[in-house]
Amino acid sequence: MDVYRTDRIRNVVLLGHGGAGKTSLVEAMAYLSGITSRLGKVDDGNTVSDFDKEEIKRHFSISSTLVPIQWEKMKVNILDTPGYFDFIGEVEEAVSAADAAIIVVSGKAGVQVGTQKAWDLCEKYKLPRMIFVTEMDVDDVSYRKIVEDLTELFGKKIAPLHFPIREDGKFVGYVNVVKKAGRKYIEKGKKEECPIPDYSQEYLEKYRDILLESVAETSEEFMERYFEGEEFSVTEISAALASNVQEASIVPVCMGSTINLRGVSNLLDDICGYFPSPDKRSCNGISQKTNEIFEANYDFTKTKSAYVWKTIVDPFLGKYSLIKVCSGVIKSDDALYNVEKGNEEKLNKLYVLEGSKPQEVPELHAGDIGAIGKLNTVQTGDSLATKAHPVLYTKALMSTPYTYKRYKAVNKGDEDKISQALSKLMAEDLTLKVVNDSANRQTLLYGMGDQHLDIVRSKLKERYKVDIELSKPKVPFRETIRKNSDVEGKHKKQSGGHGQYGHVKMRFEPSGDLETPFVFEQVVVGGAVPKNYFPAVEKGLQECVTKGPVAAYPVVGVKATLYDGSYHAVDSSEMAFKMATILAFKKGFMEASPVLLEPIVNMTVTVPDQFTGDVMGDLNKRRGRVLGMNPDHNGNTIVEADVPMLEIYGYSTDLRSMTGGSGDFAYTFARYEQAPSDIQEKEIAARASQLADGEDK
Repeated sequence: MDVYRTDRIRNVVLLGHGGAGKTSLVEAMAYLSGITSRLGKVDDGNTVSDFDKEEIKRHFSISSTLVPIQWEKMKVNILDTPGYFDFIGEVEEAVSAADAAIIVVSGKAGVQVGTQKAWDLCEKYKLPRMIFVTEMDVDDVSYRKIVEDLTELFGKKIAPLHFPIREDGKFVGYVNVVKKAGRKYIEKGKKEECPIPDYSQEYLEKYRDILLESVAETSEEFMERYFEGEEFSVTEISAALASNVQEASIVPVCMGSTINLRGVSNLLDDICGYFPSPDKRSCNGISQKTNEIFEANYDFTKTKSAYVWKTIVDPFLGKYSLIKVCSGVIKSDDALYNVEKGNEEKLNKLYVLEGSKPQEVPELHAGDIGAIGKLNTVQTGDSLATKAHPVLYTKALMSTPYTYKRYKAVNKGDEDKISQALSKLMAEDLTLKVVNDSANRQTLLYGMGDQHLDIVRSKLKERYKVDIELSKPKVPFRETIRKNSDVEGKHKKQSGGHGQYGHVKMRFEPSGDLETPFVFEQVVVGGAVPKNYFPAVEKGLQECVTKGPVAAYPVVGVKATLYDGSYHAVDSSEMAFKMATILAFKKGFMEASPVLLEPIVNMTVTVPDQFTGDVMGDLNKRRGRVLGMNPDHNGNTIVEADVPMLEIYGYSTDLRSMTGGSGDFAYTFARYEQAPSDIQEKEIAARASQLADGEDK
């Protein structure tokens, strides 16, 4: 692969709904540019960008993939992303490395939820964008309808550059709106000039007016000429378009068929002509020496610096840190300083990745995307620079995982292997998280959805040869008391020689603090229980509160007061008083009106207005209390509710089902509340059977 200067580089992310045709578009680009000698298919599992075994098996993208396309003396770094919402972390990483986006829309399915989500991501990262409509070879696809839907959704920014010419229902060519010319396809994406059909004239005028309006708005001189009815030249229109596209004030719409390689070369031409090179975009870090803003701006003349936007850890490929060079020129023999970790690493080789194939390169210029192998301490989000000029870049914002399941090793003894394998998967995927819930003796695996967790389990088995079982997690209930009790506990044993004797009288009452397991006080008078046994009493309480008497859940909010007791000069011991306290606690707790407390989360659900009623009804079924509803001024309603944690298992799948994937939710732990009596009875019975079967491990 050749080395490219910054102005010859385009970094483009492909976004869109799952199944819209992003991977097929990359495949067509790779074939036309000469990377591959045959056109692969997703269904055949032989595409450049879907190379992971899970992707081949499931026929959809799971990870973001880099495919550098050489086109017209330009290097176009194409970032192919997954369309399914469970892999949003991969999309967010790729978007953080891109300078522009192609939103791919399926001609058959039309504008979908994923189209809107792709647009929102572009807005968030202020990315210039184009829309590419696929599957134009399908007879009943209406390009006109898709353009209307896009305009209705995103406004007057939408400007078609081409529209199809059909003969006998077949997609045979297109009309170029800028050049006012017809083109007919011949073999392998090539074309020849043809007349514009009469039925297309109306749409040519309509679409051209949209373009010319946006061109006119670029300067006062153009505005005057537009109102005077003057014609703009193709060069003027193209220059104005490039300016408008880079400002994201206009979004061109192109179309084609990836299977027939039609419209793909036009798209590559438009990417090179209209999208900005990296040096047209701003990029700032913080100089760690001066604490001032360092304006990198992808300037190759400045000091070397880069940002690690993705990590690949593969048992066969090895570890690669994918970087975007923010400034300077990075060479294969450089030593780079990890600003985050504070250590220097000597580079061995520099690569660009063509899907799964690493191609060695001598250097990478500012704005280019490449990979460094075997940087052991480097993680996604780290900044690399020279030791003399350390620059720290802001990490990309990643979605928080809220779907979780309990996991166990299928084969005993695999725990360490599973832990190591999961740490490698977490290095690759920042939306994957492992939490050790020691209070409930369970290990939890967090992800973006059920499908995400299922694929993690599959990867563990396929890549690392370890098997895990996923199950519904235990909800962390707590036990407490509602009333007061006054009890005594006596531990007395005589078995020849020294006996055991401990005797305590204690009062138990609610402490009012559900954050703390227990509060211990002693008001013993007259030395009924010697002071040196007080710590033993406290130890007994500490042991008791880890597993309550009702259902073996941790105890909270109890005040225990030792007020009397007795001892034996010879037979009393710390152990005896500890045992006496345990007896007193169990008795006192059960006499003080014990209850189970359930965790409550504060949940915010963001949904399009039309789904608000369904979501509210569903939250009510889950025993949720709706606290408020607020519009977000983008056609969505934000519903805030307190919901018992017991009721949110599987919510991610249910919300997607209710809203067609357009709803989002987040939650934080709020507090503990007394569970309703029917829930308590059910939980106590379930716990009793689990404990009897020895499942609480």
